[in-house]
Parts: sequence; structure tokens; C-alpha cells
Amino acid sequence: MIWVLLAVLIASGVALVLASRSAAQRRGLEASRALDAVRRVADEDVTRFGEELTQLHVDTLTAELDAAGRQDYQRALDSYENAKSLLADAGRAEDITEVTRTLEDGRYALACVQARAVGGPLPTRRPPCFFNPAHGPAQTDASWAPPGGAPREIPVCLADADRLAQGADPDVRQVRKGNRMVPWYDGGPAYRPYAGGYYGGWAMNGLFPAFVLGSMMGGWGDYDGSYADGFADGQADAGGDSADYWGGDSGDAGAGDWGGGSSGDWGGGDFGDLGGF
Repeated sequence: MIWVLLAVLIASGVALVLASRSAAQRRGLEASRALDAVRRVADEDVTRFGEELTQLHVDTLTAELDAAGRQDYQRALDSYENAKSLLADAGRAEDITEVTRTLEDGRYALACVQARAVGGPLPTRRPPCFFNPAHGPAQTDASWAPPGGAPREIPVCLADADRLAQGADPDVRQVRKGNRMVPWYDGGPAYRPYAGGYYGGWAMNGLFPAFVLGSMMGGWGDYDGSYADGFADGQADAGGDSADYWGGDSGDAGAGDWGGGSSGDWGGGDFGDLGGF
């Protein structure tokens, strides 16, 4: 009888170990897939930034840059090199946040060089264009409503502002969600690290509407595997279409520092006070 009990206990222990190992392997695979998704998107952004720097070099060959202009130019070049290095070293999905944060800084430096080269005023330091961070710092605000949502003022580049004024669609950054391409704000939690580097700091400073990212991503807390979980589900259930992200009260955004309830560190009031997006 004792031997039977021992055999049962041993078998149960082995089953638990195997189940735990299988779960760990699954989480590791999901995390790897999540990293691959945001790495691919960030790599495209790094490549585009490098191409724009090459064009900037050509455009400024005949321009006399002063010391400040050369400093901005070097800052843009350093941002490009740093972003490439950070991308190569990224081992987790959340590491991509630093890549896109570096690109955001580099794009502002690039905009400064372009302004100095033609003797124009320096651009105001603002969040990247909401529709596509590769458009550089936003230059104005425009009213826009996603499908099923209410109009809101968002920071945009002049080109997208013109498109909206003419009734055309803005040039939105597309990312892969399952088997289809969607706007970045429909990408779900898998793209949380990507968006965080571009826009997270601006929301903290009150210069980018926090309810936008809160509604979109449903929480910006510490990484707990949710990025991978959202990706593993094909991202189909990661947050739905734009109406799911933006519709209703911002308090429906979910848990985490950006989620529902009181705004916490982001300033007074509830996200719900801002109304449905």
C-alpha cells in the first residue's frame, strides 16, 4: 500500500513538473513572439530615420550650419546609432520602449536641423504626430474621431492636419495584428512598449492626452507577460477595434497606471471626467 502511495505521489510530482515546464516554455515562446512583433515595427522606424538622416545630409550640404545646428545634427546621428544598438540588444518586448524613446528625441533634433538650415524658427518640443510618430513632432492640434468614438483634439503634423481638413484619411502608422494590418492604436497590448517610448513621457508631463493611451492599451503597469499574452492570442482579443479602445468612458480602459479609476500620478480627476473618446 505504501509503495502504491509513493508511486502516486511521484507520478503527481512528475506531472506537476512537466506542466510547469510546459507553461514556462509556452510563456517563453509567447514573449519571444511578442518581442519579434514590436522589434519588426521598431526596426522599420529605425531604418526610415536613417534614410531621412541621409537625405538631411544631402539637403544641408550647401547650408551653413552654425554650432547649434551642428550640435543638433550630431544629436540626431547619435540617436540613430543608439537606437540601432538598443534594438540589437533588446531581449524583451519592453526594451523596445527605449528604442522608440531614443527615436523620438532624434526626430526632434532632425526637425531642429531642418529649421536652422533654412533660417526658420525652431520647432516647439511637442509629442510626435499622433497618427504616425515618424512624421516627427506635432505642429498643431486637430479634431479627429475614430470609428464609434467622439471627436477629440489630438497633436498632429501639418500634413495630416491638411488631410483631415480636406476630409481625407490621415497617414496612419500600420502594424500587424494577427493576419491583418491595423492602425498602431488598434495594435493592442503587444505594441504597448512601442507606443510607450513615443508617447508615454508626454502623457506623464500632461502634454499628450493620457486617456488616449489609457483607453487604447488598458494599462501601462510593469511587464507581467500581458504583452506576450495579447500577442499569443493573435492579438484578436487584445482590445478589439478602435471603437473598443476609444468608445465609452476612459474609465473602462482597465487596470494599471493608465487604466480606469482615479488618474493617480497623471493629475486630478478621473479619466472618466474626460468623457468618452
